[in-house]
This record gives sequence, C-alpha cells and structure tokens, in this order.
Amino acid sequence: MNAPTKPPEARQRADVEILTLGCRLNAYESEAMRALAHEAALSNAVIINTCAVTGEAVRQARQSIRRARRERPDAEIIVTGCAAQIDPQSFAAMPEVSRVIGNAEKMRAESFAQTHERVAVADIMSVRETASHLIDGFAERTRVYVQVQNGCDHRCTFCIIPYGRGNSRSSPAGEIVEQIKRLAANGVPEVVLTGVDLTSWGADLPGQPQLGALVARILKLVPDLPLLRLSSLDAIEMDNQLFELVTQSDRVAPYLHLSLQHGDDMILKRMKRRHSRAQAIELCQRVKEARPEIALGADLIAGFPTETEEHFANLLSIVDACGLAYVHAFPFSPREGTPAARMPQVERRVVKERAARLREAGAAALERHLNAWVGREEMGVVERDGFARLPDFTPVQFSGGGEGHRRLRFTGHDGQHLIGAAA
Repeated sequence: MNAPTKPPEARQRADVEILTLGCRLNAYESEAMRALAHEAALSNAVIINTCAVTGEAVRQARQSIRRARRERPDAEIIVTGCAAQIDPQSFAAMPEVSRVIGNAEKMRAESFAQTHERVAVADIMSVRETASHLIDGFAERTRVYVQVQNGCDHRCTFCIIPYGRGNSRSSPAGEIVEQIKRLAANGVPEVVLTGVDLTSWGADLPGQPQLGALVARILKLVPDLPLLRLSSLDAIEMDNQLFELVTQSDRVAPYLHLSLQHGDDMILKRMKRRHSRAQAIELCQRVKEARPEIALGADLIAGFPTETEEHFANLLSIVDACGLAYVHAFPFSPREGTPAARMPQVERRVVKERAARLREAGAAALERHLNAWVGREEMGVVERDGFARLPDFTPVQFSGGGEGHRRLRFTGHDGQHLIGAAA
C-alpha cells in the first residue's frame, strides 16, 4: 500500500508543469518525465501524474485536472499515472483533458510529442522491463528517489495497483548503481530506493538476486553516498542479508516502513497477505533488538470487509505490539474490480469511526517517539528553510538556518514535529 495521497506538488520547466499525486515512485517518474517532455519539445502543457490507491486518490486526480484547466485555460492537459492506466476512457471523457498516456508510455519521449494520439494506454500486463532513466537530482529536493522495481505479482484482495503497474519487473543492479553514483557525485545527501513491491526486486533477473544483495552492492560501489533509505517493504520478504545491513550499517537509514495492513490473522487472510500477526511482531522485535534506535512505520487499513470489533481491536493493538512510531491509517475504500469490493462491507460510518480511532493510536505512538528525542541532539538533512528530517525520518522545525546536514538540538515538540535549533 502506498503512503497517503498528498496535495500535488508542482514543478516547472519553462511552460511545462508537472503535478505529482501519490507515491514515491510517481515522484521519481515525474522527474524522468520532466526530461522526456523537454526532449520531445513539449510546450504549454500540464502533466498530471495520478494515483489510484484509493477512491479518494482518484477523486483528487479529477479535482486537480479541473483546477489545472481553470489556471491554465490554453494549456494542453496530459493525464497519466495509475488512475489513467486503470480507467483511461473516463479521464479521456473529461472535457478538460487533452490526452491520456499510460504508465508504460509516460516513460517514452515520443509520447509527449504534440502530434501523438489522444489516448495512448497499452496493456500494462504485457510490459516485461522497467526502463532506467538517469536523473541528476530532484527539483527542490534533498532526498532523491531511485526506481529499482515496478509492478507487483501479488494480488492482495483490496489492491488495484497491479492493474495500474503490471507484473513485477526489476531494474538491473548495474544501472541502479550508475544512477546512484551520478546522484552522489552531484552531492545528493540521501537516496531512497523505491518500487511498487520493493522486496521482490531481483526475482526476474538472472540468478534471482535479493534486495539485500543490491543494497550491499550500492554501499560498496558508491562510498560517497552518505545515506541510503528504503521505501515501503513487505514484512515477510526481508532477506537475511537485508536484515543484517538494515540493522548494522550506519549508512542505511534507521527507519523501516512496513506494509502490514492489519493486525488480525483472519483479516490478513481475507486480504490475501502473506504474513501473520505473530510474524509481523517477531520481525519488529528482532529489528529493534538489533538496532534500538531504528524507527518503524506501517500502513494499516481500518474497516476492511467483515472486520468485527474483535478484529479491529487486534488492529489497534498491533501499533504497540510492533513498537510503531509512524502509522499511515487508511479507511478501507472498495475499488471496483477487486475481490474485496465484492465482500460483505462494513458500514461506512463504522469504517470512518474506526479509522479515526486508528489515527488516534498513531498520534499517540508518534508522541511517544517525539518525547524520546526531546533534550537530545542529532544530525538532520535540511529539506527547506527551517525544516529538516533526522535519519529515522523524524520531522524537525528548527531555527538557525543553514542547508545540507546540520546538527540540531531538540527542546520540545508539537505532536507532529520536533522543535529545536541548530546546535
């Protein structure tokens, strides 16, 4: 499951604007599209890179399209991303939309030529490779995402994303290393490995290497990279070498975001997840024992079909049982075409109420995490004036200015951020 959809982030190259919705992979692909659109000599256009993880994400995509047309009445509005891949005709039917481009097509420069067909969306399941795109960095970013994998071979009953991204496919290790070398040479302080199902990296490559082998290769061959971060991981698929590097290397960020989704075994089975409650708790405990300073986050869904109060109690309790610091809480959103949409649904009022209770548990977990930092100092990466993040992803609002890496002292928090000053 991806992180919650955030408001679109606009980036400008001449008169071509890119609006990015949704996940970290979209952020990476938007940066690649910026270069591809420039190569195609695209002008006077807005590219909207959509998300489809929830019904709300699709609603926000449509809202962004309408807003873009109001703000840029003469511009070409190009819609791409997962929502466009899954339901291209509905977006093509919007009067505001000029063209719809699929997830495979958006990675090719010719798709942005202004003579290209109005709807260009191929069968994503037929895509067999993940194209590598060398980028020098991200506009206004100190944390850079590098795509190492795309698609997913699993079919969780609630998830529509495989139909937007296709089956799992990996970028070759050599291409990934060259990309990260290029970024490190440009002074990027932190790289995030990202994909739809990150821990499946390598399964389709010769020899079937695992993600731990890729991380080891990056650390060895790119010694100038200060910090390597991993995006969301499937808890059951962490290989032994990856566990060792995450818990022992100070160049791997002390933060893991786990795709847990629930804390009750029956609901996990109905979700078609591949781990049990006990396995999730055992992994979190092992990680914390091996590296006590590590922070853990997780995606959790409240109100899945058939969820009872007893099931939900097990979901709430997984927050403390796993020692989570960050909770991305989602109310279940049925997606047409998924098995979960055909299961007996929980009343929407109950779904919303449970999601609110789950968010409260997440807020309490974050407050405990922030309390543990007060009175201490740590190095952080300044993302913008007065805002930084620690290696364990803790957000910091600080005074004292500066850029790059700064040592920060923490005097308190506001429930969401540490408050501090440059040390």
